[in-house]
Amino acid sequence: MNSKKKQIVIAVGISLTAILIDQIIKIWVKTNMHMHEMIEITSWFKIFFTENQGMAFGMEIMDKIFLTLFRIFAVAFLIYILSKNIKKGINNVFLVCLSFILAGAIGNIIDCLFYGLVFNNPPAPIVAEFVPWGTGYDSLFYGKVVDMFYFPLLEWTWPEWLPVIGGENFIFFSPIFNFADACISCGVIAMLLFCRKQLQELLQ
Repeated sequence: MNSKKKQIVIAVGISLTAILIDQIIKIWVKTNMHMHEMIEITSWFKIFFTENQGMAFGMEIMDKIFLTLFRIFAVAFLIYILSKNIKKGINNVFLVCLSFILAGAIGNIIDCLFYGLVFNNPPAPIVAEFVPWGTGYDSLFYGKVVDMFYFPLLEWTWPEWLPVIGGENFIFFSPIFNFADACISCGVIAMLLFCRKQLQELLQ
């Protein structure tokens, strides 16, 4: 097997493995925990079941249908970049970074495309279940992204004398995210740290 074929196998293997892990975690959480249920692993690491219609870490900055379409176009672009760079000889670290980012994007697209079709959405404390195709809580493209990882590392109350934020409680790190978000974030951070040359070539 030549180097290009090996890199294709690596990229597909990383992406499929990460997508599978992401979906196993999400399906387990959705079918074993009710909305906003929390499992405390440690004081700074909790499993907190929530859903969102927005981007990574629960942000909501655009309409759902446009966001889902944007994700699909982003995945198509990543596949193009990945295949183009493999053909011309890609750095293995850059390959791994792109594969993780691609996997994360696909993982959240699966939620958006299909979860509304195959899951019901009962009120707490009832746990969601699989339902016959097309009889779920929403239509194609309008599924909600499942989030669960919560790391409240530090928590404090701001002094009363501070303007605007005085007396308010602050939590670091407060975003709730999923495995797909983590794949994207780790891929981007590693790329910025170790693949600056490849990024410069990509932007030229």
